[in-house]
Amino acid sequence: MLKTHGCGELRAEHAGQTVTLAGWVHRRRDHGGLVFIDLRDSTGLVQVVFHPDRAPAAFATASEVRSEFVLQIVGEVQPRRDGTENTDLPTGAIEVQAARTSVLNASDTPPFPVNQDTNVDELTRLRYRYLDLRRERMAGNIRLRHRVVKFMRDFMDAEGFIEVETPVLNLATPEGARDYLVPSRVHPGSFYALPQSPQQWKQLLMVGGIDRYFQIARCYRDEDLRGDRQPEFTQLDVEMAFVEESDILDLTERLYIALAAAVGPEFNLPSPFPRLTYGEAMERFGSDKPDLRYGLEIRNLSEFAAQGEFRVFTQAVEAGGRVRGFSVPGGADLGRRALDALTEVAKAAGASGLVWVQFAGEGPLDGIAADDIKSPAARFFTPEAWASIGQACGTQRGDLLLIAAGLDEVTSKVLDALRRQVAEDRALADPATLAFAFITEFPMFEYDAENERWSAVHHLFTSPFMDDLPLLARDPGSVRSHAYDLICNGQEIASGSIRIHSRDVQLQVLATLGLSLDEAREKFGHMLEAFRFGAPPHGGIAPGVDRTVALFAGERDIREVIAFPKTKSASDPMTGAPAPVAERQLRDVHIRLDEEALEVLTAAIHAADPPSGG
Repeated sequence: MLKTHGCGELRAEHAGQTVTLAGWVHRRRDHGGLVFIDLRDSTGLVQVVFHPDRAPAAFATASEVRSEFVLQIVGEVQPRRDGTENTDLPTGAIEVQAARTSVLNASDTPPFPVNQDTNVDELTRLRYRYLDLRRERMAGNIRLRHRVVKFMRDFMDAEGFIEVETPVLNLATPEGARDYLVPSRVHPGSFYALPQSPQQWKQLLMVGGIDRYFQIARCYRDEDLRGDRQPEFTQLDVEMAFVEESDILDLTERLYIALAAAVGPEFNLPSPFPRLTYGEAMERFGSDKPDLRYGLEIRNLSEFAAQGEFRVFTQAVEAGGRVRGFSVPGGADLGRRALDALTEVAKAAGASGLVWVQFAGEGPLDGIAADDIKSPAARFFTPEAWASIGQACGTQRGDLLLIAAGLDEVTSKVLDALRRQVAEDRALADPATLAFAFITEFPMFEYDAENERWSAVHHLFTSPFMDDLPLLARDPGSVRSHAYDLICNGQEIASGSIRIHSRDVQLQVLATLGLSLDEAREKFGHMLEAFRFGAPPHGGIAPGVDRTVALFAGERDIREVIAFPKTKSASDPMTGAPAPVAERQLRDVHIRLDEEALEVLTAAIHAADPPSGG
């Protein structure tokens, strides 16, 4: 063994013991003829002291090493002198008096400080990810990820689930995002698809009688990337037979309450988790993943449009839209620059403008005068009418009212963006709170105007409400689905649904999506056939492991909790992937590149979205 103890494991009770340590030079200091080295390994740090008289060879070696050299040190654990203890370190009560040391490997000067939590360009961090992983923040995140995944496995096992691995090479099917395709060498012209999720496999496991399945599943989606997306990601995949929607939500709630107690006891986690329908969430918050750590609830103000002469409001109502808004407590203190910034947020979200109203003073709006109202639209309503509008939003003197008018799909997006911006600007969201909630009753379909057809909101195996089946043929947009999301602090954490287990219902849904019977058999014949052999009622959910770990780590970007992530352009600056392959490899899988077309396409893509490390 090159080491007998971890650097961070040593305590006062080890005093007097001779230990062998191995790790990296975290920091070296020369103090009055003594050399001090903070030695680091995966367990933590310990201070090692080198005396020129007691161990001259070790002292000479320590005098020459630099940060990130790999050392082996043999020495005796001793208590630190009174007054020199470091209460910030778990090992701060002791130090190791070095007797022998050897350099296991030297190190070039790192491209960024490993022993400091300094801001480093992201491209550089990903280029040297193996160095980034040595830093305290990343090392802590990876250890947290291990604890989260282990807890999930143990929890599911205790709940009677068994882990089953499903294939990675799948049939390409129309299920939402683009597939990553894998050409077949032995079947020329044919392709596998990497799984966007194990959706069909876990349903087939239910048909196979494995009624409680889970898997820590790797998934792949060729989609545009952002902070909470990666081309390859991990989810806790869960499926259960003979259950209803509430059974799955109850299980998921128990999982996250127990998980928070195990890995994030410092967080405040209100329970039970609220359950809002999609319609309620959109109405109250303008989003199907609202942040519930603060209020700023949206109200319908359309009834007041006729009380004034503001054509922006009346035209919106006449066109089938609505007037909606919310109150910002204390927002009367915002200056014009801040209000203009909120207007730009509204425009970026699709609004033509923003109506804001500030009410001066303190207390209720009763008896408010024209001089107490500040707004570009103040003249279009009487003070009494403005008071009524404000009271409908719970507004008081000293508050700000933000109002948008138009179709719901526009006002919801605009007011959601404004809620988030106001909460960020005014620090309304408590970072120590995890506000979980379930969103249920999502629409089954949405209309794809570009392709002039209906598409599935969740996925095409989601069960519609049985009461809504007659609407499949005449009004698909009104069909509700047994789909549900777990949300927390403004982001989706898990998604799932009760699945279709009837062959006839599945065919009706596929027909609504524009698939003929022949196409349905070609793409999903194996599923349709399985449903003929006693498929049980079943459903599931898939919590995102990356997003869950990021939530408990306090990270906004899931790349901070993934060991080797891709950039936002889906590339790996460390290995250079994706990269061209040899002509022979292409021939093996029966692919020939059109070089001229490839150059034109590459130029067009780079012009629209220049490659970058971010």
